[in-house]
Amino acid sequence: MAVRLCVRCLPPAWLCRQAWQGQGRHYRAALCTELKQPLTIQEVAPRPVGPQEVRVDVHFCGINFADILVCRGQYQEKPPLPFTPGIEFSGAVLETGADVSTVKKGDRVIGVSNFHAMAEQCITDQKTLWQIPENISLQDAAVLPVSYGTAILAIDHRARLQPGETVLVTAAAGATGLAVIDVATNVFRAKVIAAAGSDEKCKLAMQRGAQFSVNYSQGSLKDAVKKLAGSGGVDVAIDMVGGDVFLESLRSLAWEGRIVVLGFAGGNIASLPSNLLLLKNISAMGLYWGRYQHQDFAVFSKSMSTALQYCQQGLIHPHIGAVFKLEKINDAFLHVTQRKSTGKVLLSLK
Repeated sequence: MAVRLCVRCLPPAWLCRQAWQGQGRHYRAALCTELKQPLTIQEVAPRPVGPQEVRVDVHFCGINFADILVCRGQYQEKPPLPFTPGIEFSGAVLETGADVSTVKKGDRVIGVSNFHAMAEQCITDQKTLWQIPENISLQDAAVLPVSYGTAILAIDHRARLQPGETVLVTAAAGATGLAVIDVATNVFRAKVIAAAGSDEKCKLAMQRGAQFSVNYSQGSLKDAVKKLAGSGGVDVAIDMVGGDVFLESLRSLAWEGRIVVLGFAGGNIASLPSNLLLLKNISAMGLYWGRYQHQDFAVFSKSMSTALQYCQQGLIHPHIGAVFKLEKINDAFLHVTQRKSTGKVLLSLK
């Protein structure tokens, strides 16, 4: 008992430093060794950190559809085999390079990586790490980068949402959909109409802050939105489904309405009828959050720090749909592709 009490009293930085210096060992990672095949869990040899790099003890890693696509060879980025998927994570700093000044050993951080976060350790550039405030858990923090980073840029940077406006959110029970609802409702004080493919998902969206919901598997989305928002329509639509759902969302916009395309979960990419843009002075735009990391890092970084700030202030409340252990990575991928979960799916490395 005395030993346990002493260990608890030790500072986190000392524990992390001793764990790394005392082991210098291989670590477990999920590896894609062949495209379109199940991932394997293997022991990987650590490499030294560069001057600007940081080694992180990963606690949680978010699972995104991009991870699944890259393991199928269907993503725009195609890392050489074998590789470890995973683009967002939370954890504690183990080691820093000689020129690192932004974080220190023991700091709790969230970060983004170029497909190598589904491992017990992750090395990344110091500029792609953000410190986690004390009142945010590592599990909640892991939800923030992709889902909330995307939601914040979609709502604020692209759609320029104003307080009191009405927002239509499709795929509303997914990780990003719930993040959009959370930010739009609790930060921007907007009215949210959540659109999803089942009554259960609509119910969750309502519980998470939406004022209205529409099950678009049961009839016309446009007609349902018209009844809820009036003949004028909605000010902003955030679409992640594509196909007919995108087109009906477009037709649901009010005068000078804005629609932001985030993805194509339905599998179909619709052709845009440009006459609709002209008739009501509508704006249609896209958002690829990850590209801001390379094109406009200041905007990208602001989305991360803003998400942390909102969470620290208690304005937003990340929703976790399921947590899988590293050994169950293939079950987790199946869970996501079959859309069994609502909210963010995480991989636990501890």
